[in-house]
Amino acid sequence: MEKIIPFTIKDLAKITNHRSGEIKFGEKMITVPKETDPVEFLKTCEAKYVLFGIPEDIGIRANFGRPGAASAWDSAIKSIANIQHNRFCKGSQLFVLGQLNVSVEMKEVEHLDFNDIDDRSKLSQLVEKIDKDVSHIIFNIIKLGKIPIIIGGGHNNSYGNIKGSALAKGKPINAINFDAHSDFRILEGRHSGNGFSYAFEEGFLKKYFIFGLHENYTSKSVLDIIKKIEDRVRYNTYDSINIRKEKDFNLEMAQALEFINDDFFGIEIDLDSIPNIACSAMTLSGFSVEQLRQFISYFAKNKNATYLHICEGAPDLGEEKNNHLIGKLIGYLVTDFIKSNTI
Repeated sequence: MEKIIPFTIKDLAKITNHRSGEIKFGEKMITVPKETDPVEFLKTCEAKYVLFGIPEDIGIRANFGRPGAASAWDSAIKSIANIQHNRFCKGSQLFVLGQLNVSVEMKEVEHLDFNDIDDRSKLSQLVEKIDKDVSHIIFNIIKLGKIPIIIGGGHNNSYGNIKGSALAKGKPINAINFDAHSDFRILEGRHSGNGFSYAFEEGFLKKYFIFGLHENYTSKSVLDIIKKIEDRVRYNTYDSINIRKEKDFNLEMAQALEFINDDFFGIEIDLDSIPNIACSAMTLSGFSVEQLRQFISYFAKNKNATYLHICEGAPDLGEEKNNHLIGKLIGYLVTDFIKSNTI
């Protein structure tokens, strides 16, 4: 866990807006005490949920996307610290572990060009490096009986989440991905578009359900691959649910849960599935924020829910005056997960 920059009580105090007569999450969330090993502290910590940030967009760059997702962790933690601690959700349920130290890697990619074959190879190698760190950290969190809530970063980190979870559980896990894209592209070097296909190929991902694929942005080759392995990989499309109304949102959630619920599963959320959210692959058409919140609440209720990963939000790509809104949205999603998971 040496790659973690711990989040301290001082860090929390700086971002918590104290108000008389109110108690904020930032006053109640647990942090690593000074000069204490995070793993040792986690062993005795009562908080069930571990908040962990991955401030990178290297996987997105390696997938020819627009950088900016590295800023989501800072935005999210500021919003989460200022949520009200009350009977509905308590800040003391959250342990803020900190963020992955990717400063060296982020410096290395500043002048790399996706269109250059050598640079593309370097980008993929850096993603692989981050994969190892993420899987190691997730392994440690889950092994101690905690539930990680991971804030990215790019969707390349799905691989580390799945691998770390599978190693901690001693067997492959399942995953459900609320996403406009499959992220099941060919094994062409690691990037944000093939985290699930790599995890599947390497035996860490058993069953995979993609919820709300956009028909316009899913290649024929990916659809053909999924068709051959539909006993283990399935999907529905946003267009069939919200546009043509051939399928019902709630019924589709029930069927997706039935598919993955035979074992532990990760909940993966790509914010590019929501309209007008600043992302590398921003969309104008997609599910509503309310539908996403309902989705998280529905799947979090299950005892097999192993982690929550929220990724691809990019405050740096948003409006300057409203770049706090992605952090605020992530705050809603985190508390929706906790509220349902603790029932």
